[in-house]
Amino acid sequence: MVSSLDRAILKAYWRLLPILFLSYIIAYVDRNNVSLAKLKMTDDLPSFRNGTETIFSFGQGAFFIGYLLLEIPGTLLVERWSARKWICRIMITWGILASLTAVVKQPWHFYLLRFALGLAEAGFFPGVIVYLTHWFPGKARARALSLFLIATPIAQLISPKISYYILRMGTIEHGVYYQTLFRLRGWQWMYIAWGIPSVILGIIILFFLTDRPKDARWLEYDERQALEVELAVELQRQQAVGGHLTIFQALRQIKVLLLAAAYFFIVTGNYGVDMFLPTILRDWYHLSDSLLTWLLMIPPLGALIGMLIIGFSSDRTKERRFHAAVPILIGATAFGLTLIRNQPLATIIILFTAVNIGTKAYLPAFWSLPSLFLSQAAAAGSIGFINSVGNIGGGVGPIILGVLKDRTGSFSLGILLLSISMGLTAVIIMLLRFDRRHTKFTVHDFDDESPATSGDIENTQL
Repeated sequence: MVSSLDRAILKAYWRLLPILFLSYIIAYVDRNNVSLAKLKMTDDLPSFRNGTETIFSFGQGAFFIGYLLLEIPGTLLVERWSARKWICRIMITWGILASLTAVVKQPWHFYLLRFALGLAEAGFFPGVIVYLTHWFPGKARARALSLFLIATPIAQLISPKISYYILRMGTIEHGVYYQTLFRLRGWQWMYIAWGIPSVILGIIILFFLTDRPKDARWLEYDERQALEVELAVELQRQQAVGGHLTIFQALRQIKVLLLAAAYFFIVTGNYGVDMFLPTILRDWYHLSDSLLTWLLMIPPLGALIGMLIIGFSSDRTKERRFHAAVPILIGATAFGLTLIRNQPLATIIILFTAVNIGTKAYLPAFWSLPSLFLSQAAAAGSIGFINSVGNIGGGVGPIILGVLKDRTGSFSLGILLLSISMGLTAVIIMLLRFDRRHTKFTVHDFDDESPATSGDIENTQL
């Protein structure tokens, strides 16, 4: 017979995860669709033609400056106020601002809107991670987090071809003119078309999400009670093991700082690739838009398969550290190998697929770490801090590639630096050591704070 707790968790999966999953897909597309839009924007905007890669890389940097400023406050609002209302606000404002990118004429317009978009989206990703701790205990939370994070490669898989068909509106391709509406160009419609679903989802979230199990009228009384008791017991166990740390104490912990540094280095590589892969492939192989957008679907497909295989292997073997570090190390190596000249296009696509696996497959295990040794409020602040510091790399990576491309005429030096950055993440993760029985969580030779119990490890990690 299925227990009340299992019924509650199953209902929460089906009620909450689909809309969060869709929201993250749209968020990731809105954040990164500029990588394709810029291939057409320069045709219509003369002011973007001088130092093109620098302009767009600084625009990405402006996004993450805004993101950094409100990341921790936004995450804490999810913990202390209302996830439903805050995520609704995020979705609606970022959808409007993403659509307004269609009206930019000058680089400073672009910088301003990207900065505002970063402010609008700040808190969404770490806020959802915190929100999942309000609903899913232990292993159920790990599975929920896995399903949520798969949205990233799904977004990269579905968006290139959809964006291609929108981008060609108002243009002539192979002698065929593609109709547009209201005299807007295809890149303008792309920003609008991906922004509108965000506003719609924001309204749905306001009426569909539920902040806490105690507020869930779609659960039976015994299901609500069972879920609340399980979450309370888990929280008490964490506090008994690791003590109750304040947010500011948590931010001074070496564990939190190392996680932030590790995330910074991998995000630097990740967003450098995401932002410039279309440009790199076009620059190296002079591909048509149609072929380019087909090829761009292969690396995220590989990342999706890699996430599933690596996640299954990690759960089966109960090993976490190598399952996080090794994919990143392989991705860093593959990124460096792309620098070998005159390789066939198929080889380069395989290498970039390995890079994409390296920048995606580690995520579920990584984001389970803060809750192993921090109280709920402290974990919320720390997740926001780690994500904020890490996402500085989301601006640094594109700037490295873009500026060095304009200065040197080549992507080679930027790719080398980003591959080294990814390798540093693998090293740091290896310093976060688990013993063979998973009874401890320590940072080797760095501090002597109380370790989490094996129950906490098993109940929180993937």
